[in-house]
Amino acid sequence: MHYLLIYQLSPDYLARRGEFRNAHLQLAWAAQAAQDLILGGALGDPADQAMLLFQGDTPAAAERFARSDPYVANGLVLSWSVRPWNTVVGDQASHPVRPAP
Repeated sequence: MHYLLIYQLSPDYLARRGEFRNAHLQLAWAAQAAQDLILGGALGDPADQAMLLFQGDTPAAAERFARSDPYVANGLVLSWSVRPWNTVVGDQASHPVRPAP
């Protein structure tokens, strides 16, 4: 199953992220190496949200990531939520659905 970790970013996110970015990226690449995190990044123009795509049987890895993230701990993330995402198209879809012949 796929899960989206959705961050609502603070208005000063871009100005402040440099101080915490290395620690955040270390956490993210470790989650990717553990095969929990597939993709992640901030949305642009405006940079008011970020999305991180996780995979697993439960949302636990995404929730654990958010609770450990220095961006969250230091107020760059105003709030976060985890939503199940029923992916149906693509090589990595959790529930592939093909069109009828």
